[in-house]
Amino acid sequence: LSPTTMAPDKERHTPFLTSLVAGGMAGTTVDLALFPIDTLKTRLQSPQGFVAAGGFRGVYRGIMAAAAGSSPGAALFFGTYETMKPVIANLQNTYRGEEASSPALTHMIAASIGEAAACLVRVPTEVVKSKMQTNATGASSLSETFKLVVSEKDGRAFGSKIFGGLYRGYGITLMREVPFAFIQFPLYERLKVEWAKVQGYETSPLQAATCGSFSGGVAAAFTTPLDVVKTRLMLGSDKNGVKYH
Repeated sequence: LSPTTMAPDKERHTPFLTSLVAGGMAGTTVDLALFPIDTLKTRLQSPQGFVAAGGFRGVYRGIMAAAAGSSPGAALFFGTYETMKPVIANLQNTYRGEEASSPALTHMIAASIGEAAACLVRVPTEVVKSKMQTNATGASSLSETFKLVVSEKDGRAFGSKIFGGLYRGYGITLMREVPFAFIQFPLYERLKVEWAKVQGYETSPLQAATCGSFSGGVAAAFTTPLDVVKTRLMLGSDKNGVKYH
C-alpha cells in the first residue's frame, strides 16, 4: 500500500512463502553479521571462563554451523509466526468478539508457536556452534564436532538415543525463547503500529528495524539468566543438574 492509502492502525499479514524466504534471508544476514559478538557472549557465559574459552581469539570459529542452521531456523519461525497470526486473531474474534480481542495475545501465542518450531533446527545448531566457539570438544572442523556431539549419550537430552547430544538444552531453550517472544513481538508490533499512526503511513524498513532493535534489547535484558543456563547446558559442563550462579 502507498503512504496515502495505508491504514496506519491496521496490521499487515505477510503470506507464508514471503515470510519463509524473507525470514530465512534476514536470519542468515543477522546471524553472520553479528557472529563475533555471539562468540564473545558464549565465551563470557561459558563456565570455564572467558579467557579459557578462547578470549578474543578465533571469533569466527563455528560460523559454518551458524550459517547452516540460521536460514532454516529463521524461515521456520517467521513462516509459522506470520501464518499463525491471522489464525489466532480469527479464533479470538470468533470466541471473544472483535472488540474484546487482544492483538498482544495474538502476537504472544503466534511467536511462541513459531519459537517451538524454530527450536527443532535452532537447538542442534546452537549446541554444535557453542562447542566450536568455546573449543569444548577439541575438534577442528564442523564435521568432527557434529560427529562427537551425535556420539554423546546424555539421558537428559531429548531423543538422545537417536540424536545423541544434539538436543541437549532443548527444554531450557524453549523456557528462554518463549518469554523472549512474549516480550519482544507484542512490543515490536505495537511500536510499528504506533509509529505508523504518528506519521500517517506505514513504517519503513529502517523504522521497523529500530522497533525490532529496541524490543529485542528489552527482551534480552529480561531473559539473559535463562540464556546463560541454556549455554552451559548445551556445552555439557553440568553433569549433575544446573548449579550455576
